[in-house]
Amino acid sequence: MQRRQFLAGAAAAASAFGALPTFASAQQGPGRRNGGGGEAVAEPGGTLGVPGPYPGRVIEARNPAMIRGGAKDREAIRATLGRALTELTGADHPVEAWRTFVEPGDVVGIKVVPNGHPQHPTSPELILEVIDGLRSAGVKLTDVVVFDRYESEFLAAGYQNILPDGVTFGGLTPKEGDGTQLKLDFEGARGFSGYDRDEFVEMNLVSSGHDPKDDRAYRSHLGLLVTKRLNKIISLPCLKDHGASGVTGCLKNMSHGLVNNVERSHSTPAANATNTFIPSIVQHPIIRAKCVLQIMDGIRGIWQGGPFGNNPEWAWDYNALLVGTDPVAIDHVEWDIIDAKRKEMGVPGVGAVGKLAADPFNREGFDIRQPQHIALAGNLGLGYFDYRSPLGRRKSINHRVIQVG
Repeated sequence: MQRRQFLAGAAAAASAFGALPTFASAQQGPGRRNGGGGEAVAEPGGTLGVPGPYPGRVIEARNPAMIRGGAKDREAIRATLGRALTELTGADHPVEAWRTFVEPGDVVGIKVVPNGHPQHPTSPELILEVIDGLRSAGVKLTDVVVFDRYESEFLAAGYQNILPDGVTFGGLTPKEGDGTQLKLDFEGARGFSGYDRDEFVEMNLVSSGHDPKDDRAYRSHLGLLVTKRLNKIISLPCLKDHGASGVTGCLKNMSHGLVNNVERSHSTPAANATNTFIPSIVQHPIIRAKCVLQIMDGIRGIWQGGPFGNNPEWAWDYNALLVGTDPVAIDHVEWDIIDAKRKEMGVPGVGAVGKLAADPFNREGFDIRQPQHIALAGNLGLGYFDYRSPLGRRKSINHRVIQVG
């Protein structure tokens, strides 16, 4: 076996992953691979992780009171989140639902998305409700870490100003910049910055400007916070489009938020490889095992110009939370929501735009956007992609919309 392995999204490669040194020190994730044809199929088994105990299940809880006139209502967000969790788990009460995912003694990370500030970062009100939910299940505040990959973006969004005393916060990398992409250690960095030398995903994909003779250029290392400190992660992605990956949701929040050297996934307009990079990273057993719950913030949405939130004309109030353990299913629903909004606004869907395709605003940054990463992640057993699977109804997305309030 060659030292550098191409681990990008082909499902047929999945059976080889266990033999790679990249995965040698990590336990196998909760998904199971079948024995024929190289096809990876997720099976519900009650095990926390990706795709978790509720594969294919997407609870979309809508509440028009969550944001009105630009103001978010924390009480409405609390009621909506609690209802979504009880619908997902079948629990009688939100506290019981939280106990499905966490217990006293857990050290829980909350992965947020600050770069949509000011239009649509992860809502501070939602973060506080998740923290309260963890506390209700017996998790200590001192065992809660709210974080992003870049500490500078986290601080710019102001999250540090709203967190309860005792909660740790910060970033895996102190400050965004291409010069930091290959670094594992950061001098003078506070908190938990840095990356694990022993846990990485290696693939034949090198960022423009990086030396192909440098072994580091082929690897994306997991954050030390992820591998050494946390035993569970709750992901809070946002409902947004993305200029390279088409949409940025649960899968991309993990693939680009928990490792370094992510610029290689879309380093130039012509070298967009988000479709294979994203599922390859999420396939890492540590990420699969520790990411136990996905709560997509759809209170606001960005249908163009994402992932950043500088243009209010491309944001809209959607007033929903999408909750589940299956990131593939949630992201497919997200893709449909964003495409429906784009159709309403008279522009092509995210899979039909790019510098070499439709460019209705004359600002596409990549040749072709790649929302196909969602389907490829499904092929790797990271969740269910099909609404009507050829494998039967039990292998299909079960998207349930509920009204709250």
